[in-house]
Amino acid sequence: MGRTVTVATCSLNQWALDFDGNLERILKSIEIAKYKGARYRLGPELEICGYGCSDHYYESDTLLHSFQVLAKLMESPITQDIICDVGMKILLIRPKISLANTGNYREMRWFTPWSKPRHVEEYFLPRMIQEVTMQESVPFGDAVLATLDTCIGSEICEELWTPASPHIEMGIDGVEIFTNSSASHHVLRKAHTRVELVNFTTAKNGGIYLMANQKGCDGDRLYYDGCAMISINGDTVAQGLQFSLDDVEVLVATLDLEDIRSYRAEISSRNLAASRVIPYHRVKVNFALSCFDDACTPASQPIQWRYHSPEEEISLGPACWLWDYLRRSKQGGFLLPLSGGVDSSSVACIVYSMCLQVCSAVQSGNQRVLDDVHKIVNDEVYIPKDPREFCGRVLTTCYMASENSSQDTLYKAKSLAEEIGSYHININIDGAVKAIWGIFNAVTGRMPQYQVHGGSTRENLALQNVQARVRMVLAYLFAQLCLWTRGMPGGLLVLGTSNVDESLRGYFTKYDCSSADINPIGGISKTDLKGFIQYCSENFHLTILRSIISAPATAELEPLKKGHVTQTDESDMGMTYAELSVYGKLRKIAKAGPYTMFCKLVSMWKETCAPREVASKVKHFFQMYSVNRHKMTTLTPSYHAANYSPDDNRFDLRPFLYNASWSWQFRCIDEQVSKLESKEENLEESKE
Repeated sequence: MGRTVTVATCSLNQWALDFDGNLERILKSIEIAKYKGARYRLGPELEICGYGCSDHYYESDTLLHSFQVLAKLMESPITQDIICDVGMKILLIRPKISLANTGNYREMRWFTPWSKPRHVEEYFLPRMIQEVTMQESVPFGDAVLATLDTCIGSEICEELWTPASPHIEMGIDGVEIFTNSSASHHVLRKAHTRVELVNFTTAKNGGIYLMANQKGCDGDRLYYDGCAMISINGDTVAQGLQFSLDDVEVLVATLDLEDIRSYRAEISSRNLAASRVIPYHRVKVNFALSCFDDACTPASQPIQWRYHSPEEEISLGPACWLWDYLRRSKQGGFLLPLSGGVDSSSVACIVYSMCLQVCSAVQSGNQRVLDDVHKIVNDEVYIPKDPREFCGRVLTTCYMASENSSQDTLYKAKSLAEEIGSYHININIDGAVKAIWGIFNAVTGRMPQYQVHGGSTRENLALQNVQARVRMVLAYLFAQLCLWTRGMPGGLLVLGTSNVDESLRGYFTKYDCSSADINPIGGISKTDLKGFIQYCSENFHLTILRSIISAPATAELEPLKKGHVTQTDESDMGMTYAELSVYGKLRKIAKAGPYTMFCKLVSMWKETCAPREVASKVKHFFQMYSVNRHKMTTLTPSYHAANYSPDDNRFDLRPFLYNASWSWQFRCIDEQVSKLESKEENLEESKE
């Protein structure tokens, strides 16, 4: 009797509506799985059309082309002698039972969940599929596959995360192999949750669990971070890469079915439940995953999962996302306004990390990456070996100086550009700024003044905004023509540099350098970026970063005082970046309005702030957040990395016109402050 099974799961860098590329990657993964001896292959969710099709799911073309690709797959000899979630013969169509409909996910907009547990219907196949499989119809519903040697049940992405996951009753009913086709995106510090869910599934119920996941940029703000894995009886036996430039990664493990059966035999509570469970409909498959003479076949052994630190995640995830965007947009590189501060320096380091990964992939023999490099640099014989040299080809940095810029940031920007090897230019924007104010003066007869020179707050802000917006215009001008001036074809993608905390507070000028094509740090907090800069200083040997991280954050938009900066971000904002992160997490993750946020912070900050001070801080945050919320409607598409992102596109859906006085809410806070102060006074009196 056969007892060992060899199974495969994979991570594929699929792209929405790229049916040719998606088909090629699916076939390659099946070919690799078969070469490694697998008899079952699992792929990621919606791997034929790509997960991120969004409203293209409404189009009949999407369904038509998906079936056409399915027909191609089933006609291919590569799909013979292996069970796939796409294969030579359709055994079962298992619909999704629980749809992801929170945060970045809107599956209920395009799909309806299957709401008939244990129910199976007959599904009549399109004629193009009938001609290939010689089947008129197939089972459709909540069922499992019964092979000659084991039983296979399927979950789809979200179903693993629900309180009543299908694997619970499947396992009790005798399913031994669970599969999960996922499209799970990267968020900082999320990987351990996914891994623990899978391992806990097989620990409490026994069994084998295969998780497949998409990887890469599917065409929007999300980066799907691979991490395909195989688990048995609570232990990981195969771990896929979380970040990689490989379009196809296949994991294979050989496992002993008898290990599952002996593990389950000892769980008496599970065995008692098995007698009461409603059985699943079993689709019988005349195929075995094991061989007859396999008693001595060695089984895969448990491994220790290796997690990346948050700093490593920032270094790798956004870099892979940038590479996908660059190669798929067919542009010639990036243009980065480099100010010499932490945010723009972080973006520069992420691009440098991308260059490191590209050189490493080419050195490892990744032909697809090399082909993409040739197209980007327009040189068919070029081979990237030195990341600094490659960075000079794909990254142009520019320091845009004004009369308010310091020599310190000029030096830092220039030094960092030299250390990473970017093509660096210096631009002075004073002429453009003065020309604009000349026009304004000619029309109005007035000339605004900075506050330090006697001007009003309104004048001061307008003077700063013009500088910021001129930089945006010049950034796009140089992005469009910079390669032209160097005798090279193509254009550059402009990179944004605002972090998640500044977006939350609205601390940036609308249509300034925060307006760009894409932003790799728009979902990352200032605190995490500082940790990342420290990591780059130590691991990439970029020595100038030590002085960049030690300097106070400043916009450098107000006049210098004796050549030194007096303006700082935290002073302008009226709050610290650390406080902003707390506000952001409470507002979005804890779903706290002004009053609830105050109540939570009174307890959290009781050692450092009196209730009245906490009230003042909360009110100031919500006033600034609400008056600036309109800026989120034009926010540059950003890499999603934080669960408190204020991205208005689809993650954080809120009004962009608020009553910023929050009169009722703030009155409730004031009443609570009075109660707390009265209680404190009574307590002091009782002590006397």
